[in-house]
Parts: sequence; C-alpha cells; structure tokens
Amino acid sequence: PPATTAPAATPSLPEGVRCTGADCGGLDPEDMGCGGPLATTVDRMRLGGALVEVRHSEACAAAWARISGGAPGDEVSVQAGTAIQVANVLEGGDSGAYTAMIPVPSGSAARACAALSGGEDGCTGG
Repeated sequence: PPATTAPAATPSLPEGVRCTGADCGGLDPEDMGCGGPLATTVDRMRLGGALVEVRHSEACAAAWARISGGAPGDEVSVQAGTAIQVANVLEGGDSGAYTAMIPVPSGSAARACAALSGGEDGCTGG
C-alpha cells in the first residue's frame, strides 16, 4: 500500500498568541498577542531625536519595527528579503508608531528603517 504522511503537528502557542510565522504577515503584533513580554528588541538606532527598533517575537516567528520620540509624518519600516511593512507617526497621536509584522525565523533577519519628516533617514544593521 502507498505510504501515508501524518499531518504536521500544529505548534502549541503561548496563551493569547493568535498566529505564528507566515500567518502573522501583515498583522498587528499587539492584536495577535506577539508583543509585550513575548517580544524583544533585537536591534536599535537613534536617528535625530527618534529611537528606531527592530522588535521580534520568537513565539510568533515574526518581526516589526517601532519608532518612539518621532514627529508627525515620520515613517518607520521593517524589511526582510522582499517583505516590507510601513507605518507613520500620526498627527495628533503620540510620538510613536509600529509596523505590521513580517514572518522571520530570527530577529537578525530583519532591519528597521526610518525616514524623518525633517529629511534624515537611516536603517539598523540587520
């Protein structure tokens, strides 16, 4: 008889986590339970008065970028390979923003970039 393959086991996710890997692509890390204590900053840089970070959640196998201390119109992005997600600091909001997630096996596979409304731009080393 032909060999049958058992279905792949679904990984057990921590309580509150609602996606992992490719299923997290394009989704909000906070809404999906990937932020907070399940996320770490794996790279960061200062650009002007803003702090730009690559955040990674091992449980979700995904990364995103966060900017704090920014100004309205500042843009932050996270990139890995051809995947990219972008967010902007909004007028009337706080001085921060974060992108949607991109699936990555490790945080070192992603980099964060920012373009400030004052004309400065740069990326983390990832």
